[in-house]
Amino acid sequence: MVKKTARPHILKIKPYQPGKPIEEVAREIGVKEIEEISKLASNENPLGPSPLALKAIRKALPRLNLYPDGSGYYLKQGLSERLGIPPEQIILGNGSNEIIELIMHVFVGPGHNIVYAHPSFLVYRLMAHIFGVRGIEVPLGYFTHDLGAMARAVNAETQLVFIANPNNPTGTAVLRQEIEEFLDKIPPRVITVLDEAYYEYLPDSMKFDSLSLVNEKKVVVLRTFSKLYGLAGLRIGYGIASRDCVEVLNRVRQPFNTNSLAQAAALAALDDEEHVRRTLRVNRKGLERLNRAFQDLGLDYVPSFANFILVKVGRGQEIFQRLLQRGIIVRPMDFYGLPEYIRVTVGRPEENEKFLRELKKLLKK
Repeated sequence: MVKKTARPHILKIKPYQPGKPIEEVAREIGVKEIEEISKLASNENPLGPSPLALKAIRKALPRLNLYPDGSGYYLKQGLSERLGIPPEQIILGNGSNEIIELIMHVFVGPGHNIVYAHPSFLVYRLMAHIFGVRGIEVPLGYFTHDLGAMARAVNAETQLVFIANPNNPTGTAVLRQEIEEFLDKIPPRVITVLDEAYYEYLPDSMKFDSLSLVNEKKVVVLRTFSKLYGLAGLRIGYGIASRDCVEVLNRVRQPFNTNSLAQAAALAALDDEEHVRRTLRVNRKGLERLNRAFQDLGLDYVPSFANFILVKVGRGQEIFQRLLQRGIIVRPMDFYGLPEYIRVTVGRPEENEKFLRELKKLLKK
């Protein structure tokens, strides 16, 4: 009966499917110890949170009876010092996903459309469906954003363009010059959202000061503590934009949208440079190992600048299911329109070896 009163376009939405939880897989295959499961599906940090973040969480626990700082003052100050951006240009979110939703609330209405690449982060498509607007999907070119085609897709009804850099699920990236050329081609009124959830994994040679664009153009930059900093379970992300953009986004932000443990952990994680270096080192070596193994197995894969890799195994859903039975969770790519592929998060060395060992067995069958 409820469906009869729901908005029709909502009923057409296919719910977002995240990577399968470790606990669920453990129940399905009859394993009691979740440590026996290797989750390589959701691009999480295999090393876990920073020890400094865990210490900050323990310190904040006795104050859980109090509401969090609704402004996120100290975390924004910490980000401001680290990034060289005034705190008034920073907005915090319950993950960067929430900021995407706030942007949609503020800038998109009936008759509008948004432009994004395909395949890319599925939440862009989901937001278009939720808000009842057209999502213009521009195919990737060689697994990378075709910014020229995206610029041509922008029309009089376009309000937002989303560019994931590096892109999920392909791990490819675009350079500053390409971004600037794109921005010069689109109307000044259109807002470009640079989704940089995996920015920290880029090699130094490919990083550029995207934050400088927020004052030069209508650009919003999104980043997160879920990936490099290992705080996915606390849901904490942030956006950088012009002062007036942040001010209007705060008008639709729910009070206390980021919890006190997340704020404390994120602030502490910013200062743990050793944990960051170790994470990047483990990721770089893991990618190199996976690349070599895929080459040896004769598998096509997409060279990645993130903490995951897209590989063509031929029977993506079948390989996914069989790996599950062996306690290995990867991400099938059916939802992304790539049924022959799986996406694999870089894990700890022993997890990478376990995955490669079992994948090799399956490919021989």
